[in-house]
Amino acid sequence: MMLKWTSRSAAALLLAGTTLASASATETIRATVIDGYPARAMWVQELTNFFIPEVDKRLAETGNYQMEWQESYGGAIVKPQGVLEGIRLGLGDIGVVTTIFHFSTLPSQAIAAVTPFVSTDARVVTAAIDATADAFPTMREEFAAQNQVYLTNGVVLDTYQIFSAEPIAKPADLEGKKVAGAGMNLRYIEGIDGAAGVRGGLTDFYNMMQTGAVDQSMLWPEAARSFKIAEVAPYMLKVDFGAVNTKALTVNNDFWNSLPAEVQKVLQEVAYDYRDHIAGIAMDEAAASYADYEAQGGTIVELSAEDRVAWAEAMPNIAVEWAEGLNAAGAPGSDMLRAYLQTLIDAGQSPARDWTAELPTN
Repeated sequence: MMLKWTSRSAAALLLAGTTLASASATETIRATVIDGYPARAMWVQELTNFFIPEVDKRLAETGNYQMEWQESYGGAIVKPQGVLEGIRLGLGDIGVVTTIFHFSTLPSQAIAAVTPFVSTDARVVTAAIDATADAFPTMREEFAAQNQVYLTNGVVLDTYQIFSAEPIAKPADLEGKKVAGAGMNLRYIEGIDGAAGVRGGLTDFYNMMQTGAVDQSMLWPEAARSFKIAEVAPYMLKVDFGAVNTKALTVNNDFWNSLPAEVQKVLQEVAYDYRDHIAGIAMDEAAASYADYEAQGGTIVELSAEDRVAWAEAMPNIAVEWAEGLNAAGAPGSDMLRAYLQTLIDAGQSPARDWTAELPTN
């Protein structure tokens, strides 16, 4: 749990040598930043270490405004699933919404989750999400309906992989097996005969594997390192399902409308920098995690390119299902899907499957 007030604006340093009259011209704005996850979570750490100081630094360039921050993490105000509601109600002014908890309310946020086997580069995916949000108002409108302004998304992992108690090298090795997962990634195994998805939380996977409740689990390498998964699942099948956006940085709409234009501009600009910053950390952490998994006794087997394509093709087309659901609700789901995937292709990514092939032609 973390609850603290700080006033860290660099404006104080810049104004120290000025007259008292000019110092009094600086307006102080209070802002409460919330997340239900603890302060040690990477994206939360970087709110403290990167986002807040950078906002302070840029506001200090003019000296017109300074922020007084209240940071509240780890359940002090909301639980992880409660950030969306907390920001809506004004319990926090700025917060990190974990979007995977809210796909029914924020369906457009599932766009990366429904397009696996495309890109494992968190930096490329996170930029493509915001490019889609800029091109189509749907993403922002979903948050506006929750009384908040969408600033940016967050990709905090490179890709899900399969971790197993027994050696595996191809999709057929999962036939008849029980695979732990969470949310949309459980659908990634639907094309494998007899494979059954078992819903679980990250903190449950170690025990689920240890007790034999499941044979495999889907999680990302950094999480496998943190939870010592190699002890109970010493085999990783490097499938490279792809990076997925799971976070969104948002601002309470009433608070946003109360802010001067200068502060709004700084918050939005720093939000994009924060987005790229945490994506970079995610990639660095992933690279180190593969080596750490092996150091902990794990063995990594890379799925062949042919089997990766076959796995993708065997899946139901969950991307088209997603797009058609948005279309039925009056949103441009098909166009969003096409635009998002084209942005990734233009950025040098190579999808194992054309998820748009089954969309009806315009």
